[in-house]
Amino acid sequence: MTTLTAALLFRFALATAGTPAAPATPPDPTVTDPDKYKVVLENDRIRVIDYHDKPGDKTKPHHHRPFMLYVLSPFKRRLTFPDGTVKERDFKVGEALWMDEQVHIGHNIGTTESHALLVEPKPGK
Repeated sequence: MTTLTAALLFRFALATAGTPAAPATPPDPTVTDPDKYKVVLENDRIRVIDYHDKPGDKTKPHHHRPFMLYVLSPFKRRLTFPDGTVKERDFKVGEALWMDEQVHIGHNIGTTESHALLVEPKPGK
């Protein structure tokens, strides 16, 4: 290693020392909760995920890209977001909803199983 290279590395180390790391984005739901989220179709344009859980089930924190949700069975859900916001909602069969990118923990707080399809367009498609 040359003296110049060593000096540049030392300056870089000093400049970045104490710099806080960016908060990590939680993983994809198919990674955090593979028992609930199953990819049924994926190509260069779209990814379709089948979601299924039981009353009382709770997911781990996970990240969703923007997606369309299509409800296949009625269910009640509590979503807890990283800032502490909590939202509860009843979903009805046949509803189709657009959801922006988000990170949350999901909890089935109803008496029925949750069943829905998530349709994620791929970026640039």
